[in-house]
Amino acid sequence: MKTLYEGLFIFPETLEEAQLDPAIEAVKTELEKLGGTLESSTRLGKRSFARPLRKKKAGIYVVIMFRLEGGQIDAFKRRLKLATNVFRAQFLQKDETVVAQEA
Repeated sequence: MKTLYEGLFIFPETLEEAQLDPAIEAVKTELEKLGGTLESSTRLGKRSFARPLRKKKAGIYVVIMFRLEGGQIDAFKRRLKLATNVFRAQFLQKDETVVAQEA
């Protein structure tokens, strides 16, 4: 059974709006290669970091809800590092009952 995850993706601040769509699409493609499905995506916009990370001061934040087999999450992380414009990514496993109550 596929698990529901919430992923916080940070893209480089140097990406233009026209370049952000293909970057998000690349994340979706990598997810689908591993048998996952995209539930939703929400753009939070450009945010400054509390302290510089790898000489960067800000990034473009996007929250993506997706379903993926639990054993595939490490492979997904590795694919993101190699194949996409993702600066950072963090994943949380979401509880199905809490998500249903929020909606």
